[in-house]
Amino acid sequence: MTLRQDFQLGLFSPNTASGLSITKVPERWSGDWEDNLRLALIAEEVGIDFILPVARWTDWGPDTGFHESALETLTWATGLLAATERIRVFATVHTAFHHPVVAAKQLATIDHISRGRVGLNIVAGWHAPEYEMFGLALPTEHDDRYALAQEWWEVVHRIWSEDKPFDHEGRFFDLKRVVGRPKPFNGSAIPVINAGSSTQGRAFAARNANHAFTSVGGPEDGAGVVEAIRAQAGDNGRDVGVFTFGHVTCRPTQAEAEEQLRYYADENADWPAVEEVMRMQGLHAKSFTPEMLSTFRDRFAAGHGGYPLVGDPDRVASQIVAFAEAGFTGMTLSFLDYAGELPYFAQEVLPRLERAGVRAVHPPQE
Repeated sequence: MTLRQDFQLGLFSPNTASGLSITKVPERWSGDWEDNLRLALIAEEVGIDFILPVARWTDWGPDTGFHESALETLTWATGLLAATERIRVFATVHTAFHHPVVAAKQLATIDHISRGRVGLNIVAGWHAPEYEMFGLALPTEHDDRYALAQEWWEVVHRIWSEDKPFDHEGRFFDLKRVVGRPKPFNGSAIPVINAGSSTQGRAFAARNANHAFTSVGGPEDGAGVVEAIRAQAGDNGRDVGVFTFGHVTCRPTQAEAEEQLRYYADENADWPAVEEVMRMQGLHAKSFTPEMLSTFRDRFAAGHGGYPLVGDPDRVASQIVAFAEAGFTGMTLSFLDYAGELPYFAQEVLPRLERAGVRAVHPPQE
């Protein structure tokens, strides 16, 4: 099998306290602005393609430190893009919490600040306490959330692509003389990711996104997921890439990596938070199948259910190659300490991916 050399790698959720590791160890990721800025500069230097945030408006309860703080994604993306030159930064936008006319203007503005490097991650929302904060009721039907997301995106896309004012009368929005300028920097739509693993989420991505972002058990079952999403996209006359996510624990030896994982994701896991996150995911999010939720407890402690990329550099690289061979066009990565661990990953794993034909050789920085 001939692999394409454009398999993308991104960083997932560094804008939140603890990142994706549901742990109590003191060296867990801070999520503060200074660390995010430091991480973005490292990521750009070593050739990481993009950064993807989680939009979190409230924590998981008074007994946990997981996601007790989260930087808002539109302003966070603006700051990182203003400080960098090449890397793409996505903003994650809840369609229930952001009016489409405002969001379209914000994203187009950020795109000009960054000279065409912002991306949009559309999420339909699912966390009931966040809806309550906004004085909203979480729609009980998953279809209703995606119906809102579809109409929201249609309004945003029309603002970006049409020059004349238009009226919109829909189920969720009744808008008069809608117009938005400037348009995105390059005169075309901003790249879109849709994060979701439900039937509705994958169908939404197939209709609208450049990349579907979905959870899988591993490369083996992931190959079928990729095939299904791409077939749905083909039915809509579209070509959609598919991303998934993994959590990296990479050390010089397999034993060292496994010991580190045991330390933070078992002995010092925040188990009450793990149980609450999994409970809420099962009730509302549908980001994981019931079978995944029944077996992924350890994965949630390590990296919010992401695939465990655990081992020495050879093993971690081979695991990523397996996802490329399964047809994925990229994946996001998280770390216990993003900025502390990314340089070793870049030094040891990225060259192995280049030699395997998954990534183009990254030119040295001047």
